Amino acid sequence: MQNNRIKKVVIAGGGTAGWLTAAALSRQLGGLIDIELVESDAIGTVGVGESTIPTICSFHALLGIDEAEFMRETQATFKLGIEFENWGRDGDRYVHGFGQLGKGNWMGEFHQFWLHAQSLGFGGDIGDYCLETQALNARKFATSEKPSLNYAYHLDATRYARYLRRRCEARDGARGVVRTEGKIRQVVTNRENGWIDSLVLENGAVVRGDLFIDCTGFRALLMGETLGCGFEDWNRWLPTDSAFAVQSELVGEARPNTRAIARSAGWRWQIPLQSRMGNGMVFCSDYQSDDAARAQFLAEIDGAPLFDPRLIRYRAGRRHKAWDKNCIALGLSSGFVEPLESTSIHLIMIGITRLMQLFPFDGITPGLRSRFNTLSRDELEKVRDFVVLHYKATQREDSEFWRYCKHMPVPDSLAERMDLFRESAQVHRTADELFRSDSWVQVMLGQHLQPQSYHPMGRLMSEAQLRQALQHLQGNINAAVARLPGHQQFIDHYCRAASPEGA
Repeated sequence: MQNNRIKKVVIAGGGTAGWLTAAALSRQLGGLIDIELVESDAIGTVGVGESTIPTICSFHALLGIDEAEFMRETQATFKLGIEFENWGRDGDRYVHGFGQLGKGNWMGEFHQFWLHAQSLGFGGDIGDYCLETQALNARKFATSEKPSLNYAYHLDATRYARYLRRRCEARDGARGVVRTEGKIRQVVTNRENGWIDSLVLENGAVVRGDLFIDCTGFRALLMGETLGCGFEDWNRWLPTDSAFAVQSELVGEARPNTRAIARSAGWRWQIPLQSRMGNGMVFCSDYQSDDAARAQFLAEIDGAPLFDPRLIRYRAGRRHKAWDKNCIALGLSSGFVEPLESTSIHLIMIGITRLMQLFPFDGITPGLRSRFNTLSRDELEKVRDFVVLHYKATQREDSEFWRYCKHMPVPDSLAERMDLFRESAQVHRTADELFRSDSWVQVMLGQHLQPQSYHPMGRLMSEAQLRQALQHLQGNINAAVARLPGHQQFIDHYCRAASPEGA
């Protein structure tokens, strides 16, 4: 146990993780601690995490961010869900919408009613009962209508980091945040206990602190290279390990959704911003060469690429500890799933929230570290299982990659969820996990994981009553969507960037 009070926090690395940490700590705890962020303009950011999930809205409220201003500054658009193409079978399409599916009751969830309707030959698609999915399909959006939409953002990650930095450095929001420019040459540790004492920069400057936050990305300079915290590899469940990323000219109006299009050895994304399109090709190097992936990627991009695609290597997995000694890893330095369900920025934000809740004001204790590590591990493993589901629950066997995914063993925690749904259409979910039952249902049904039975509560209604209830739900959703303006129309009115820029 360290008895010394934490007076100074040093954040190693900028980018989204570093500046989100600085922004949150300075706003919420700025009167209690000093904060210094060390970064180098010569080091670029990964910048592939341009798609988010709805939890970002509440975190932005915590930071006091004005939505329209943020969207103008980051060229952002709205996101109502993810459109998955070719995942269950080649030619398939389904949507993971961010909203609620229909209306359930205390006995069970809506999809149990819907499955009974399906057995009787009516009911349509499960997505017909999600407001966000129907607004997405119609390319409609608004923030002020009732019922309100659950939404997230597509944003430019580089501009986002710059926007957060400007807020932190502004006179009215500084609250003790000091930015130090420079590359880290050495991490100095205490000879007696191995804790981090200081960072030595290439120009000879020394940055000392009591608590260090590692936001150095995949390199994990503090947590991995210096403290030697091991890494648990999840490649056997998440076999992709490479990605090409490039921005391209925007063709047509921006959609209110991310597209995830499965290919022969992985998948590619499209993330629409106000002035350009973010594109990526995620693939497994065991099944596709870099040259082949790059050629396929460039051949499928809509709009002219704005620069040569960047190749990014990564490993799915997590650090054995997110908090070791007096160092906490946030963002890519703590672990990585992959970008499929846009969870990277959320995991940064929940890590920061957890840090503020468990902040060691009066000294670092084993109990605080242990609790932080347990919560971090549990959060990341549940996200992992949800993403692995997309690969495992496929009917595709048209390539070696998809044959591997379909037949691979999965973590017991995921196998149990899939078995439960297959047997009885039940979805197990703990109260504190990120993805709701509706999310699991949409992916499972969208990729043809068909339940063998379902809860009989639908049989408590007559066929006519059930048909009328479903028609009423659909009618309300269709009427709500009809009232919404177009997504592009709303952006132009609400948050259009003053001078859209390219890359």
